[in-house]
Amino acid sequence: MANGLRAGLAALFLAAPLPVAANGIAGDYLAARQASFQGDFKSAAHYYSRALAFDPGRAELLELGILANLSLGEIDRASTLADRMQQDGYASQIAQMAIIARDARAENYGPILKAIEDKRGAGPLADGLIKAWAQLGQGDMSAAILAFDEVAKVPGLASFSTYHKALALASVGDFDSANALFSGDGTSGMASTRRGVIARLQILSQLDQNKEALSLLDTAFGRNLDPGLEQIRDSLRAGDKLTFTQVGSPRDGMAEVFYTLGGALSNEGSDDLTLLYVQMATYLREDHVDALLLTAEILADMGQYDLAVATYKRVPQDDSAWHAAVLGQADALRAQDKPEEAIALLEGMAEDHADLPSLYSTLGDLYRQEERLPDATEAYSRAIDAFQEETARQWFLYYARAITYERQDKWPEAEADFRKALELNPEQPQVLNYLGYSLVQKELKLDEALDMIERAVAARPDSGYIVDSLGWVLYRLGRYEEAVPHMEHAAELMPIDPIVNDHLGDVYWAVGRQREAEFMWKRALSFADMSDSAEVADVDRIRRKIELGLDAVLSEDGEPPLLRADASE
Repeated sequence: MANGLRAGLAALFLAAPLPVAANGIAGDYLAARQASFQGDFKSAAHYYSRALAFDPGRAELLELGILANLSLGEIDRASTLADRMQQDGYASQIAQMAIIARDARAENYGPILKAIEDKRGAGPLADGLIKAWAQLGQGDMSAAILAFDEVAKVPGLASFSTYHKALALASVGDFDSANALFSGDGTSGMASTRRGVIARLQILSQLDQNKEALSLLDTAFGRNLDPGLEQIRDSLRAGDKLTFTQVGSPRDGMAEVFYTLGGALSNEGSDDLTLLYVQMATYLREDHVDALLLTAEILADMGQYDLAVATYKRVPQDDSAWHAAVLGQADALRAQDKPEEAIALLEGMAEDHADLPSLYSTLGDLYRQEERLPDATEAYSRAIDAFQEETARQWFLYYARAITYERQDKWPEAEADFRKALELNPEQPQVLNYLGYSLVQKELKLDEALDMIERAVAARPDSGYIVDSLGWVLYRLGRYEEAVPHMEHAAELMPIDPIVNDHLGDVYWAVGRQREAEFMWKRALSFADMSDSAEVADVDRIRRKIELGLDAVLSEDGEPPLLRADASE
C-alpha cells in the first residue's frame, strides 16, 4: 500500500504541465506546482483552488488540490474535492482516503465498509484495520476480531493486527484479553513504542497490576523520564488505577490506524506520506498529541516552520507533553533565525519545569549560539543536575559545557568536562577531535592529542574538520611532510573553508612550497566572508603572511620558529 501510494504521489508531482490557456489557468497551476515542490501546502492549496475556479472538472487539478489540502490538514476541504472526483467517475486513492477520513470523523461506518468492499478504500494495509474498527463501530466485535485476524495473515502485518486488536479489546473493557495479546510475541515492535508501552501500562493498572506496570516502565524507559512518564510513575506508585485513554472509541481506533501507519513510514524517511496519515489522525482525534507532535516535526523538517509552530501550539498547556511542544516551537523558531523568541519561550517554560533536562539543554544550545556563554554554562549545569542517574547519553551535555568553558578561557574546567564526556562515550569523535585540537592549540600533551585525533579520523574519515585537526597536530609537532596529505584531503572535503585553506597554506610554507602557500592564503581570504568559520579566521594575520611570509609573522608574534630539518642536524 505504501509503495503504491508513494508511486501515485510521484506521478501527481511529475504530471505534465497543463497547456497555457487564455482563461489564465496556467499561471495559477504553475504557481501551485512550484509551491507543492517547495512543501508550501498553504500556497499550493490556494493556487489549486484558483485554478479549479477556471476548470472545476479537471481530474488532475482536483487530485492535486486534494493532496495539498490533506497535507495542510484541511480534510473537509479535501473531501469536498474528492466528492467531485467521484461524482465525475474518476478513481483516486488520495480522494478515497479523504472521504473515508470524513466518514470516520462523522462515525458513519456503513459507507466506509461499503467503500472497502467496493475496492475504494485507502489501501490494503489501512483497509483491513479500518474495516475492523468500522465493524466495531457498528457494534459487531466478533466481525471486528475476524477482520483483525485476516490482516494478521498478510506477511509483515501481524504486529499491526495484534496491536490494534489489543487496543480494540481494551477499548471495550476486556483488559485480560488485551493483556494476553500484549504479553505474547505478536505485538513485538508496536508494543515497544512509547505509545504501545503506555497502553500496556494502563491495561496492567486496570488489572490491579501496578507493580508489574512499574517494572515495565523501568525496563522500557529507565529512571530519567519525561513529565508524562513521571506522572504515570507517580500514579502507579500511589496505587492509583490508570484510565485507559489510548483508544476510547472506534473513531479513535481509526485515528490510531493512520498514526501507526504514519509512524512506520516515518522510519523510512517518507515525510510526504507520513504527513498525510498523521494529519488524518489529528483530524479524527484532535487530542492525539503524539500525532500532533509528529505532524509538527515533519512540517519543521520540510521547512514549513510557521505551520510547525501553529501545530505545536495545538498541544494543550495542561497536557503532559506540552513541554515537548514548547521545545519543538523553540527549535522551529531557531531554524527561522529567531533565537531571542526561542529563548524567551523557554525561559518562560523554565518557571514551571525547573527539573527538565531537555529544557535546559536546549536553552544552553541557544545561549551558546548567541554567545551568552555564562548563561549557557549555567543551563548545561542545570540540565546535568536534573538527571536522576548518570547515563552514556549525557556525554553531549558535558561536551557542550566544556565548549562554553573553553571559550571563556576556563581550561581546567573545560578539560575536565571533555574527559568526563569521553568517560561516558569513550570513542565519540566530536569530543576526541575538540579536546585533541584544543590541546594542540595550547601546546599541551601533544602525543595524547595526536592519538585522540587519529581515533577521531578513524571514526569519521570524511569529516573535513577532523581531518584538518590531524594535519594541524602533525604540523604543530613539526612533522610537516606527514601533515601535507591530511591537510590537502581536508581542503578537498571543505574547499571553501577559510580556516582549512589557511592551515594548508602554513603547511605548504613549512615544506618549502611558498608559492602554493601564498595561493592558499589568498584563497582563505577570498572565502573569509562566505563561511561560518569566517568569524574565527584571522584575516589580518593571513594578509601579513602573504606580505611577509610565515617565518616573519611567527617571529613578530613571538611564536617558536618552524622546525627546519637542517636546524636539527
